[in-house]
Amino acid sequence: MTLDRAAGLAESARALAEGEVTSRTLVEQALKRIDATQPTLNAFRVLRAEAALAEADAADKELAAGVRGPLLGVPVAVKDDMDVAGEPTAFGCRGEFPAVAQDGEAVRRLRAAGAVVVGKTNTCEFGQWPFTEGPAFGATRNPWNAEHTPGGSSGGSAAAVAAGLVPAALGSDGAGSVRIPASWTHLIGIKPQRGRISTWPRGESFQGITVNGTLARTVADAALLLDAASGNHDLDPHRPPAVDASGAVGRDPGRLRIALALKPPFTALPARLQPGVRAKVVELAEKLAALGHTVEEADPPYGQIGLTFIPRATVGLAERVGEAPFPELLDRRTRDAARLGRLLGGAPLRAARRAEAVLHRRIGGFFTSYDVVLAPTTAAPPPRVGSMLKLGGLATDRAMIAACPFAWPWNVLGWPGVNVPAGFVGEGLPVGAQLLGPANSEPLLISLAAQLEAELRWHEAWPPVRAVTDSPAG
Repeated sequence: MTLDRAAGLAESARALAEGEVTSRTLVEQALKRIDATQPTLNAFRVLRAEAALAEADAADKELAAGVRGPLLGVPVAVKDDMDVAGEPTAFGCRGEFPAVAQDGEAVRRLRAAGAVVVGKTNTCEFGQWPFTEGPAFGATRNPWNAEHTPGGSSGGSAAAVAAGLVPAALGSDGAGSVRIPASWTHLIGIKPQRGRISTWPRGESFQGITVNGTLARTVADAALLLDAASGNHDLDPHRPPAVDASGAVGRDPGRLRIALALKPPFTALPARLQPGVRAKVVELAEKLAALGHTVEEADPPYGQIGLTFIPRATVGLAERVGEAPFPELLDRRTRDAARLGRLLGGAPLRAARRAEAVLHRRIGGFFTSYDVVLAPTTAAPPPRVGSMLKLGGLATDRAMIAACPFAWPWNVLGWPGVNVPAGFVGEGLPVGAQLLGPANSEPLLISLAAQLEAELRWHEAWPPVRAVTDSPAG
């Protein structure tokens, strides 16, 4: 027996455990789909065909012996900023990178759950931008419309899951890099609490603003992957109390007070919510009200939160650039941002880090009046491939903020957020909305997302086959 591409993570794990299919068959199918779409979607930087098949055979032996694990034998993908033993970690950069010796902690935990990592997905250079393209690997394209980006920086993972190449994948989110591509490819994207999924061998990634998260077609699959990857290395500085994400999926969230936040947080550059996207987010708000929740327009007291983001983001980038084996091959925008980071690495960084506690108190106070924030994930649908690639630094910042002004504050706070599909605008381009909560609120957000999914059945929509198989123009 085989499973079609619609079989998700939980369904694949069940079929394997019940002997309906072998891991080798599932991994072979995934590798075949990846190979067939690589010339068009270009979702993967590294394909582990030989290693993955060997791991699938080992999983089949365990399954035959009665061994069971949450993901035993299931193929998944991870973003190419995560270490997989025996493979390079290029993180979107040009050059030949050496193979790393050890799995990162998140990958180690996925393997411990039995998952087979079939490959590493494309990401833009050091994950800085909401598109996934560059001279290192070309352009990764959106399965819903190959003329458009799947977003970034976890665009390869999003494209792979949206096209059904793998049932779920890990990404990372430093300013929306899981939630933005999830919104632009019609997926669930969970950005968990800081420390929920380890970023080890880095105790903190980008000064604590970047966390690892999950991308899947359904809430249950995104939660299952979150449970499998969650946990800490002994030296991790952030160790939140454990949550049962999968257990929250079928739980009634109760009647919640939901703040509909349509105003972009303060940025130095202009941002405007496009009317089509606004209408889709308002439709979701109306659906939540129909489900019995109290929904009213209200914006969290963000204040000048952007002033705390920039030092952390640029200092974190400067740290990465300082380790880069081929700095001369880096994008000029990367080098310029790293130069700024080196200037901000002293007192400005310390002030930005100290401000987080103040922000927690102020924005945490908002959650005495509301349980959840519903906000747009992006202000616009996915841009065309290439539209930001050749821009200068300031023009790139303007384009990024115009398209994606809503996601990054939750990275400063380190709190959970979940992208849910909000529908389609224009020529069938997906957009999404974020469910945002205070510290350790993943179970609440997941139960609310699952309640919406049961009503809206968004996972039943698939990209047009032609977008996945045809050669894109240009």
